[in-house]
This record gives sequence, structure tokens and C-alpha cells, in this order.
Amino acid sequence: MSRKSIKSDLARLDRLKDRDIDYSEIPPLDRSFFKKATEAWPPAKQQVTVRLDVDVLDWLKLHGKGYQTRLNRILRAAMEHQAPRRTHTPKSRARSRRRPHAA
Repeated sequence: MSRKSIKSDLARLDRLKDRDIDYSEIPPLDRSFFKKATEAWPPAKQQVTVRLDVDVLDWLKLHGKGYQTRLNRILRAAMEHQAPRRTHTPKSRARSRRRPHAA
């Protein structure tokens, strides 16, 4: 399918009004659907600062635009590959970063 064809199809779909869409083949949603519903994807992102070896960052950027997304996918694959561990409650982020001073 050509890029031009896709754009024209998307433009046609954008012009459709809700009343013109045929929903007859879509079953109605009942309580069982909502019981099985899961968390929305993708999960929320959080901005962080991370220090990487220069060669690692160069390798990520070597493949072009989207190196942060690539890094996230690599980390997610590593995380999902490991066996689940016992539940860990993260420490509060509201804590001060200052070290306690000696008395």
C-alpha cells in the first residue's frame, strides 16, 4: 500500500461522522469485558537522568532517531525476561537527598 493511498484513506476516515460508522459487527460491551480489562498501555513515562558509558550512548544513537525509546525497550525486555521477585515497595520520593549530619 502506498503512502499516498494511506493518506487518502485516513483523510476519508477523518471526514466520517459517528452516525455514518457501521457498528453492527461489534458486540456490545458487557460487565465481563470490564472485569477482564487491564491497565492502559503504554505505561506512564517518568523523566530521569541517567549516566551511560559514552560507547553505549554512541551505540544507541548510531541507529538514528529514537535512542531513548530504544533504551526503554531494551530495559523493558531485560526486566520482563527476569523471574518476578518478591514485592518491593519503593521508598518515598519525597525524602530529602541531604545526608544526615553527625552529632
